[in-house]
Amino acid sequence: MADTTDPTRIDQPPPRKPAEAAGDDSRGLGTGRLLGWLFLLPALLVLAVLVVYPIVWTLIRSLFGAEGWSDFAGLGNYQDLFTDDDTFTALKNNLIWVLVVPAVVTAFGLVFAVLTERVKFATAFKLVIFMPMAVSMLAAGIIFRLVYDRDADKGVANAALVTVHDAFSEGAPYPGARPRPNGGIDEEGGGFITAAPSGPGAPVLLPLVALPDDKIPADALPAPAAPPATGPALSGVVWLDFSRGNVGKPGQVDPGERGLPGVRVEAVRDGRTVGSATTGTDGSFTLPEEATADGPVQVRLAESNFAQSFAGYDWLGPNLITPAIIGAYVWMWAGFAMVLIAAGLAAIPRDALEAARVDGATEWQVFRRVTVPLLAPVLVVVMVTLVINVLKVFDLVYIISLGSSQKEANVLALQMYLASFGGGNNQGLGSAIGIVLFLLVLPAMLFNIRRFRRENK
Repeated sequence: MADTTDPTRIDQPPPRKPAEAAGDDSRGLGTGRLLGWLFLLPALLVLAVLVVYPIVWTLIRSLFGAEGWSDFAGLGNYQDLFTDDDTFTALKNNLIWVLVVPAVVTAFGLVFAVLTERVKFATAFKLVIFMPMAVSMLAAGIIFRLVYDRDADKGVANAALVTVHDAFSEGAPYPGARPRPNGGIDEEGGGFITAAPSGPGAPVLLPLVALPDDKIPADALPAPAAPPATGPALSGVVWLDFSRGNVGKPGQVDPGERGLPGVRVEAVRDGRTVGSATTGTDGSFTLPEEATADGPVQVRLAESNFAQSFAGYDWLGPNLITPAIIGAYVWMWAGFAMVLIAAGLAAIPRDALEAARVDGATEWQVFRRVTVPLLAPVLVVVMVTLVINVLKVFDLVYIISLGSSQKEANVLALQMYLASFGGGNNQGLGSAIGIVLFLLVLPAMLFNIRRFRRENK
């Protein structure tokens, strides 16, 4: 193609040599890079002071013992992670948290997100579910210490369980009642049995104490002083051996003392039950004649009379403390998962769902084979975020387990605090725990960074 440049035109700049043009571009690029680093320098300094320096210092400090820089321990603190009982318990509990909590929270978030598309007042529903995220971990810990209180009159969890249980079970009629000490009646399992055998003739007196008035039925009558014997049968009386003012004589039926109706009484010979009866409204009973046909028998008050009524579970005890704290965490973070997953659901093309329904797929098949696969990237984001979060959980565990169950609920972040500042006075071990936590969180962080880069590309 011919050169159309007119050398006689005065408004056209002179042609630049290739070398000069390349030099100008490289100088501009270098200046831009330098300007970019200058803008990044304050942020890099902040990161160096707040992130890099603490990590390096913690790594170095983890190589020394409790005495400080004069006590070089090498990798001894890292060995203690697997030999010290408290730290090993924290490792096991962290494993439980990582395996259970992200999956449970994501599952609840998915269910709630799907429900918000199908229920009326979806905005109010989302608000109620997401509201716990506005509560601090400290406040949530205090709330759930009250929820999990052992006393059913205070703890909401046990109050609900006791209400449901009592709706289907009447419970023992006289929980906590017992005979007087050294009164010839011995404890057997949860019930009581006479020490000496008895036969027809003399009535069997079975006095009980430690029973409040509100546990005595309203139809209870005064106990008979001497229950009449009915032929060869063995009779007796069970009564509350207590008079107002404590004026009566122990072991005898005094005026005004009431019998205990509905008590199951058993005749026992050689460890076998050979007969039984139930006390009447005045506390008297008569065992069948067959019970004493082969000789005297011991009289036993069955365990079912005295079993303590159901009062719920010890949620803050050593056996249930970790599941209880996990329940509180799920309550707080299910709203977070719901919001993210609901945003993913809103982005799913509706024509894909409708096409599946037109092809005859049920709602469950649409959910399992269309919705969940399309939501997979969002679910991965929620899971990875929760894994990072549960590895660092501290304050919720510290507040709820504050007491005798703290050792059973221990996690790495809490153990790091306890070892360094909470009485252990071993900052070397605490630093080693911190480094281990950093190494555990690092893969999840790198996974997120790689995923973000792939999405940007």
